[in-house]
Amino acid sequence: MELRHLRYFVAVAEELSFTRAAARLHIGQPPLSMQIRDLEEEIGTRLFERSKRRVALTEAGLRFLDHAREILARSQAATDEARRAGRGELGELRVGFTSSLPYTTTLADVLYTYRRDFPQVGLLLREMFTGDQFEALLRGDIDVGFVRYRGLDVPPGIVTREIGRDSLRLVVNSSHPLAARTEVSLAELREEGFVAYPPDVGTGLPAIVGDLCRGAGFEPRIVQRAREATTQIGLVASGLGVAVLPAPLECVRLPRVRYLAISDEGAYLSLAVARAERLPSPVLGTFLDVLDRIAVSPG
Repeated sequence: MELRHLRYFVAVAEELSFTRAAARLHIGQPPLSMQIRDLEEEIGTRLFERSKRRVALTEAGLRFLDHAREILARSQAATDEARRAGRGELGELRVGFTSSLPYTTTLADVLYTYRRDFPQVGLLLREMFTGDQFEALLRGDIDVGFVRYRGLDVPPGIVTREIGRDSLRLVVNSSHPLAARTEVSLAELREEGFVAYPPDVGTGLPAIVGDLCRGAGFEPRIVQRAREATTQIGLVASGLGVAVLPAPLECVRLPRVRYLAISDEGAYLSLAVARAERLPSPVLGTFLDVLDRIAVSPG
């Protein structure tokens, strides 16, 4: 039994006329009559009572009609759903992002627009360090990541595209001699103790800060380590050292904390979108299209 047999049957059942049903289906009446006879032979019972004056459904035909309509409706729904999935309008998207990204407008703008345009796609968001995102992308645990890859080696099999840059800020206690300044150079910090990420945390910031300090003529002296940026800011507020963090974290306002611009060239973190080096799924493709509209690559 084929779906066309069901469509032909429903048309005749609704029109109660082979002539009208044939016109509705845009086929000839003899082929339609033949298809209905084939369907009745396959089922093993008559579905219509036919005479020269009228066509009527048998009891079997009446019972078969509801099922035929349901099967056709489900078939159409399945077809529509498959087409929408193929266009990236249905499904699930797993997104990784670094901890400082929610303090920027980029993530909020992209997610807001994507949810508005594709409300039937489920979003699963995971806050992860960049190194962890790279591993998750290669394993297939996430589909796309927002990473700060500068200072880290991008592993083979990962594609990145820079979509923004955030300047670095020196975080100091309000009692620090430099606290009244608006901008400093790292050369002025050679005697300072730094609060920093552990070296194995999966962010490129320690490498960037180390390179910048060495470029300024000294090796940074690490006095405290913390895995969370907000913890580092809290340690600075406690007077335990200075920290270097991305500018979006300036919105974290604690008593006794000041944020100063850094004048050294290269004092920035790149923001990039990362994905595995394979053909994007339809859902990921629509997400990347939204991202292209929202996030403009740096010139």
